[in-house]
Parts: sequence; C-alpha cells; structure tokens
Amino acid sequence: MLKKSLFLLLLVVAFMSSCVSPKQLAYFRPVTAESAEEINKYMESQPEPRVKVNDALVIIVSALDPEAVVPYNLPNVAYATPTSSNIPTTPSFQYYTVDGNGEINFPVLGKLRVVDMTQSEVINMIQDKLSTQIVDPIVTMRFLNARVTVLGEVKNPGTYYLNNGRISILEALGMAGDMTQYGRRDNVLITRENNGKLEFARLDLRSDEIFKSPYFYLQQNDVVMVEPNQARTTSNQSISLWLSMVGTLSSATTVVVSVLSNTGVLNKK
Repeated sequence: MLKKSLFLLLLVVAFMSSCVSPKQLAYFRPVTAESAEEINKYMESQPEPRVKVNDALVIIVSALDPEAVVPYNLPNVAYATPTSSNIPTTPSFQYYTVDGNGEINFPVLGKLRVVDMTQSEVINMIQDKLSTQIVDPIVTMRFLNARVTVLGEVKNPGTYYLNNGRISILEALGMAGDMTQYGRRDNVLITRENNGKLEFARLDLRSDEIFKSPYFYLQQNDVVMVEPNQARTTSNQSISLWLSMVGTLSSATTVVVSVLSNTGVLNKK
C-alpha cells in the first residue's frame, strides 16, 4: 500500500511540473488599433531580400513575339524519369548561379552584376537592357534555392525552400508545424550569414515588437532555433528523478520484505 501511494504521488508531481500555462503559449500581446497602424508602417518599409553569392536564380524573358526572346532564355532541360522504362521526360527551367564576383552570365547580354540587388532591381535592370532590342520585354525572376532551417522545439524541424526568397518567422514556424508546448516563445534565436560573417538575433514572439525587427522577415539560409522552456527541462528532470526514486523504492521494499520473511514476521498469523 505504501509503495502504491508513493508511486501515485511521484506521478502527480511529475505531471504538475510539466504543465505549461496558456500565457506561455501565447505568441504576442493583443494588438490595438493604434499599435496595428504603427506595425503596418514598419511592414511597408521592410526591405526585399537581396541576391547573394551562390544564389540560384530562374530568370525568364517573354514578349508578344515569342521568337524574339528565344536567344535571351536558357534552353529547357529534359530529365528522364528514373522510374520509367520508356523515354518520357520532364522539362525544367535552367537557372543562373551567382558566382564569387556577384555576377551571372546572361545570354547575349553577357556578364551582369546582380549581387546585393533586390528581385525588382534585377528585373528592372534586365528589362532596361532588353528594351533596346525587344519590343515590350517582360522579365520574371524567382529564387530557386532560397531556404530556411527551423530546429528545436517545433513539430517538424527541417529545411524549407522558399519560392519568393522571403518569409516571415511566423510563416516559417507554421511550415514547421508550429512550436511544441515546450518551445520558448520569448527567446527564439535567428542565425544569419551576412557578408561572410554570422549574425545572431533573439526575438520575443510574445511581443508585437517583433514586427519592427529586421529579423521578422527571414532571408535565404537563415536558421531558426527554438529553445526548450523551463517546463521541458523540469519535466525531463522529474522523469529522471521519478525513475530513480521508483527504482530505489522497489529495491528498499524488496529488502524489507526479504528481512521480514527471514525473521518470520510475515509468517505469523
């Protein structure tokens, strides 16, 4: 009976120590009309992602005359389907890789320096150069290898690829299945490489001040690390303590029963 009571007590303590309050799970404080207006000003002024060395860019030129733009586009590459015994192929756009000098080798136009330029700046530059050779050229561009990595206390940690080169930290957490109940929302670490150096920033997702942070919008190759909160640490410690105490209690009970049996106490009627 004593062993059973102690077991239930330890189980309750372990459960209570692992509980997380709703306040700890909230992302940011309620946004008022005044704070929303201020937030929108910051959101409108957030810079676009900029091209970096080793970025892969898909750039397509189109116009009313399809034949006129053929020389300015990389040819489509057809890849054979590995699981098929026939010859079906899947066409895919080729891409430009930004070299160590921050340049891409564009058909006809030659070397173009694109590093540190935004998507719209690259598009406008190429359209300006083509406007003297093509009537009403249309240029589209997207980042092919833009990605962010989300690690730690999230449901689905991993690397996620971005089509537009930019994503907010809230969207990244959503792609990773959101934080677990053990994730620290007040101290999320962002690691960013900038000009060959690493930058580190910490965000408090419980505050609407995150919308004003230059790290609210993630850039390609950013790493998001969600650290465990105190409940996770306490829970792990409680489980270890619980297992240790149960083992000790079981051993002690065995010894007591053995001694009582040898002395004949348990055999008395």
